[in-house]
Amino acid sequence: MSTWMIVLLVIVAVLIAAIIALYFLGKKAQQKQSEQQAQIDAMKQTVSMLIIDKKRMKLRDAGLPQVVLDQTPKWLRGSKLPVVKAKVGPQVMSLICDEKIFDSVPIKKEVKAVVSGIYITDVKGLHGKPTAAEQKKKSKFKQLVERAQEKAGAKPVK
Repeated sequence: MSTWMIVLLVIVAVLIAAIIALYFLGKKAQQKQSEQQAQIDAMKQTVSMLIIDKKRMKLRDAGLPQVVLDQTPKWLRGSKLPVVKAKVGPQVMSLICDEKIFDSVPIKKEVKAVVSGIYITDVKGLHGKPTAAEQKKKSKFKQLVERAQEKAGAKPVK
């Protein structure tokens, strides 16, 4: 066998081993995630709260209890996560929000929220009309593309 054939076989063997390892790791992670979701569903309760502020901030800057920081892996402490500051009864609390609903959480409104510990999983408005999420400012490149498409008579890309 020639040298390039041996190199090719080694590369293929390494790729196959990597794919098999990723398959089993993904399966294990999926199992772990479903167990965590079951725990969240078992502990959820509906609470009325006034949303004061919401931001994406680092875990150590969020004002969460020290126990939460201690239980978090060191490599995740620097990552940003969606944090909501809300008044629940007489207390002002910092809560972690689900990434899927973070954009739909209204600010300075009273809402009914489904909470599991310090984790907000769902929000429904109580008073007033639901506000649409703010439109992000488009970059110069996207603005130029839209203008070019308008001039050409094409439909704008979303």
